[in-house]
Amino acid sequence: MDLEKLLADRLAPAFATVAGERVDPVVRRSERADFQSDAALGLARRLGRPPRVIAAEVLRHAELADLCSVAELSGSGFLNLTVSDAALASMVSALAGSSRLGVPVVAAPETVMVDYSAPNVAKEMHVGHLRSTVIGDAAARLLEWLGHRVLRANHLGDWGTPFGMLIEHLVDLGGADAAQELSMGDLDSFYKAARATFDGDEAFRERSRRRVVALQGGDEATLGLWRLLVEQSERYFLTVYDLLDVTLTERDFHGESSYNDLLGAVVEDLDRLGLLRESEGAACVFPPGSVGRDGEPLPLIVRKSDGGYGYPATDLAAIRHRTATLGATRLLYVVGLPQRRHFEMVYAVAAQAGWLTPPARAEHIGFGSILGPDGRMLRSRAGGSVKLVGLLEEAIARATALARQRNPELGEAEVAEVGRAVGIGAIKYADLSSDRHRDYVLDWERMLSLDGNTAPYLQYAYSRIRSIFRRAGVAARPEAEISLADPAERALAFELVGFARVVDEVAVSLEFHHLAGYLYRLAATFSTFYERCPVLRADDPVRESRLVLCDLTARVLRQGLHVLGIRTPERM
Repeated sequence: MDLEKLLADRLAPAFATVAGERVDPVVRRSERADFQSDAALGLARRLGRPPRVIAAEVLRHAELADLCSVAELSGSGFLNLTVSDAALASMVSALAGSSRLGVPVVAAPETVMVDYSAPNVAKEMHVGHLRSTVIGDAAARLLEWLGHRVLRANHLGDWGTPFGMLIEHLVDLGGADAAQELSMGDLDSFYKAARATFDGDEAFRERSRRRVVALQGGDEATLGLWRLLVEQSERYFLTVYDLLDVTLTERDFHGESSYNDLLGAVVEDLDRLGLLRESEGAACVFPPGSVGRDGEPLPLIVRKSDGGYGYPATDLAAIRHRTATLGATRLLYVVGLPQRRHFEMVYAVAAQAGWLTPPARAEHIGFGSILGPDGRMLRSRAGGSVKLVGLLEEAIARATALARQRNPELGEAEVAEVGRAVGIGAIKYADLSSDRHRDYVLDWERMLSLDGNTAPYLQYAYSRIRSIFRRAGVAARPEAEISLADPAERALAFELVGFARVVDEVAVSLEFHHLAGYLYRLAATFSTFYERCPVLRADDPVRESRLVLCDLTARVLRQGLHVLGIRTPERM
């Protein structure tokens, strides 16, 4: 259903005949026609002929009669292409009969590992976890829908020296009994209290250090308390994921601790391959091309001078496990942009070691920060991190109040349902509609607006279409003949047949603002169509055709928003 590709495929043999070699026809949308090709301009110097002459010859060889109503020369050598109404209507009919809206299941599915969210045990999730969770979940949803085998990895911070302090504090509070209350209490207060005691009590510090040794040595009593902390934290994380409506489950928790037994083998392999070098007592690898600002080589510290392991060793062990044991060929790490250098070095070392070789590859899906109205990092009034649960509950409360105000006919249960869908949708869409490489400002008024590029605008467009069918008491007939007499019908058809192309592009780039932008254009184009083209008041067969266009638009909006993890209420 990709019109640009279809036209390019038709033009490519003609260009090859004229040029004597394969040529990209460079087909793009155009204001002067539906599409335009300017490839003849690039061939002029190579062939030593005027581009207009080249374009004319290409046009003579191209087979476009069944696809284009007009194919003509323009200017100095452009080809202007106007798709025929019959061809466009045929594509819309094919979409109407497609359960997948013209998006095929991939021919060669991969095993894809998506590493995202990654909160820390015994700490509450804050706004800094939002982007990784939302972007990672959208990636998992999209790639799964396309037919890939998607493995989700929630790489919890559940190991290391702070756990000696946390376990000792848990013991002081009453051990197992205190842990049972922790999931219902304030994780941040628990962590801060442990830290305050650690900083102010030398005896507690010493006990904490001994507890770390016991934990790393496998002491059963200490491990039991550690497991309680992890279990209660995981229970809390799952309540947040349920509120945020993401697909992470308890099966996806893979903490740093799960790689402990693999770390020794990682070091042994790197040593055997001759990649390890000692630097100030630490075992390091110096990946090629990694240099600091002073021009000196940057080391990736695999084992610290005290014999302990840090993040690099754990990340290398994870790559080794994910490619060799799980068979993943595409590894996605949805982590903030400040970690880019770290992951570049980890990937380079994994490649040197032979753990990350084609077809396997790893990608850092980086993202910027969420800012407050003042353009600075979003903070609470007290100056600390904004708790994620608080942010989500505020979004739902604001959206629920708006739903009650705008549609007083809704019952309380439906108001609550709409409020949650719109509030959570607004949070997710504000993130996903922004270029993930950039920071964005969290602006409640803009996010919850029914106008502009927002989730509520798209959700309302969907619910308005569904209301058409409720009022009519009928369903669209996919087999109905499609008529595109009005320019607004034609414009809507073009947007609909472009869905598959956008999905294909985003599946590669994972830049979801392109999908969000497409959905917004579709909704805006539908709005124009709805204003200009009566649906229920039209006579058949036009009425049947327009009902199909309405239904297709609703289906595409619903599927596109589902990929983004956003619900579509039937009424708003």
